Amino acid sequence: MDTYLLLITLTSIIIVILGVTWLNWHAFISLLFASLFLAVMSGLSLDKIVGAYEKGVGGVLGHLIGILALGTILGKMMADSGAGIKVARYFINKFGEAYLPWAMLLSGFIIGLPVFFEVGIIILLPLVISIQKTSKQNILLIALPVVAGLSIVHGLVPPHPGALAAISIYKANLGKVLLYSLIIAIPAAIIAGPLFAKYIHKRVKPEGEPELIQVDAEKEQLPSTGTSFFVILLPVILLVFSTIAPYLPVPSGVTKAFEFIGSPLMALLISVFAAYYFLGYRQGRDRKAIKKLTEECLLPVGSIALIIGAGGGFKEILIESGVGDTIANMAQNFSLSPLVLAFIIAGLIRIATGSATVALTTAAGIVAPIIKHMSGVNLELLVITTGAGSLMFSHVNDAGFWMVKEYLGLSVKETFKTWTVLETLLSFIAFGGALIVNIFV
Repeated sequence: MDTYLLLITLTSIIIVILGVTWLNWHAFISLLFASLFLAVMSGLSLDKIVGAYEKGVGGVLGHLIGILALGTILGKMMADSGAGIKVARYFINKFGEAYLPWAMLLSGFIIGLPVFFEVGIIILLPLVISIQKTSKQNILLIALPVVAGLSIVHGLVPPHPGALAAISIYKANLGKVLLYSLIIAIPAAIIAGPLFAKYIHKRVKPEGEPELIQVDAEKEQLPSTGTSFFVILLPVILLVFSTIAPYLPVPSGVTKAFEFIGSPLMALLISVFAAYYFLGYRQGRDRKAIKKLTEECLLPVGSIALIIGAGGGFKEILIESGVGDTIANMAQNFSLSPLVLAFIIAGLIRIATGSATVALTTAAGIVAPIIKHMSGVNLELLVITTGAGSLMFSHVNDAGFWMVKEYLGLSVKETFKTWTVLETLLSFIAFGGALIVNIFV
């Protein structure tokens, strides 16, 4: 039964890939068809299939749909006003084109610390496109370092929820996890970011162009550099408020207010209104022009929302069919070091279900009882190896795969060659780093 379940899972993934590449189906249709195929063939009860699929779609879009819409509006305002171009020119003048990938890695790493990966992508996308249009370089050279920085901190570094969940399950020390994860994350991000981008951009030339946000690199009337930076950094500043609020010596009401305005949805909403004023009214646009810009950028969001939602539905069917449990049970029989075991279990569940958070928390729940009576296990590094495993081999059942593909205008094949390889590099380099640190601590 276990072998059969793995075979139909593999078949369903092949259906998605062939549907998009060979049959030219929309990714939403391919993912929906593959989900139904897997659900029926795995023996999932007919009365549970639709409910499971809807739960998966809602679980992803419930968190993301407002963020996607507001982030796209913010990006459109930055692109149309020329604020993105202004920031891009500042980066190019300050760092020079040769060091741009390193500047983008730093941006992704720092902005990724307080925000979710998806939010970071939406905040930084207009800047990536603006720099690419201004510098005329392959977008992969600019974008991959950003997503490497965002992804590695999302997978390994507290206060991201996956890492915090693993810390709680393993009863590890938060401070040590934070220290070790930063030591390990930085070299992993450098190799999988600027160095990999430098290698792959010569071998992969994207055939398409980013369509969600169009940037006019020749625009002459631009807002000031200070205004441009303020608008792009405002959501990050507000998100940081939310992170540090519980540690400030202020009344609980103030803490709650900071947490409210620092939630991703509210931070982006406030930032959109700031963009309407500073990049809209102050630049001579009236209410009708701003409304038209908003409507123009919301239309393409429908397509990406459908794809991301369908990816969430596919992921939930994979979980409900028991694929994750099957792989976890098989991996438990391996006689391996806990650090290696946690990495393998998290990696296999990630490949099967597409969710880094599900992989991390499930693997931690499986490994925790195994190490309960073992001595000499570094619990902090166990958190990191579990997180590293949860990053590997992102593919068609991962909403992040489709976000990167759609926002950067890549084909499925190009996304495999770039994003999937990048995630796998992050995973194995972080794992190797944890094993090296384990020798010395």
